[in-house]
Amino acid sequence: MRRLHVTGRLRAVAVGALLAVGLTACGGSGAGGSGGAGTDAAAADLLVGVSMPTQTSERWIADGNAVQQQLTDAGFQVDLQFAGDDIPTQSQQVDQMITQGADLLVIAAIDGTALSSQLQAAADAGIPVISYDRLIRETPNVDFYVTFDNFQVGVAQANALLTGLGLQTEDGSPGTATGPFTIELFAGSLDDNNAFFFFDGAMSVLQPRIDDGTLVVGSGQTSIEQVAILRWQQETAQRRMEDLLTSAYNDGTRVDGVLSPYDGLSRGIITALQNTGYGTAANPMPTVTGQDAEIASVSLIAQGVQSSTVFKDTRLLAEQAVIAATAFLDGGEPQANDTTTYDNGVKVVPSYLLPVETVYADDIQSVLVDSGYWTAEEVESGQAG
Repeated sequence: MRRLHVTGRLRAVAVGALLAVGLTACGGSGAGGSGGAGTDAAAADLLVGVSMPTQTSERWIADGNAVQQQLTDAGFQVDLQFAGDDIPTQSQQVDQMITQGADLLVIAAIDGTALSSQLQAAADAGIPVISYDRLIRETPNVDFYVTFDNFQVGVAQANALLTGLGLQTEDGSPGTATGPFTIELFAGSLDDNNAFFFFDGAMSVLQPRIDDGTLVVGSGQTSIEQVAILRWQQETAQRRMEDLLTSAYNDGTRVDGVLSPYDGLSRGIITALQNTGYGTAANPMPTVTGQDAEIASVSLIAQGVQSSTVFKDTRLLAEQAVIAATAFLDGGEPQANDTTTYDNGVKVVPSYLLPVETVYADDIQSVLVDSGYWTAEEVESGQAG
């Protein structure tokens, strides 16, 4: 990892900011509380550019807002930009952040290979880069990666699918069902490195059940290239599910379960299923998994429509990004808890992985509402307040 040449002023600022982040994380007064005015005034000299991929997903809106809020609470200036799922827009926004004098960049890339020239410019200017939840690939100029344990996300989704089918219980014990069950597989966008971790994690659980005949993929489509959804688009997932129902299920075969790696895709899949007659007493909704605990999907889980979601607390991810940013601005290096897994094609990027949690209907109150992530009213309405 390249060492940064940080002035004494920046080092003092960053130490103060780290203390402020620590107070905030522990529920103290934070950067704006008692004794924080001096830190705020000094840290305000530092600019952090935050590049998020899109505002079409409430998950990324929440991430951007959480990172911005926690950096602001630590006293930093923040330039938060959303790229609208458009690669040239994100490239231009990152260019502008560098030109405008950003001291550090936090980037959730649309395409993990599309920012090489921008990252080289950042490296030339001595600007550290934190890859946020999506690994930036094929460049040496990424310094740290903050994310969740993405392989375990896939494992959790596969286990939730087996649980919904009755093949096992929520604690992993054998269930009462024996199968065979007919399922379909969906994966994320091939330009997102996480999609491969999610799919590989899920298939590590599902493939043995496919091999022994407990699970049957009705369409026969089992490779990630066959089941991937570009840009994670809900409408694309709906169209694919509609096509599958027309081509592989026109003989009356029932879909029992769908592996979906993201709540937005899940809602598109569910719409296609409902439009084909699923979701009635005579033809119940298949087990459909998800990820990100988006409020519309949490509401569907509460209603018994979607089966589960994997909750990734973006507040904790934002907190870790701020801790890593502060370490860099202090002239040091963030603490990694994984230094072997995330090879971006040029180097293994030091990473900090956060845990994930599966949420079923009976977990919504304890995991999402009691923690303040969503309110009971939001769950009931399916809309963020």
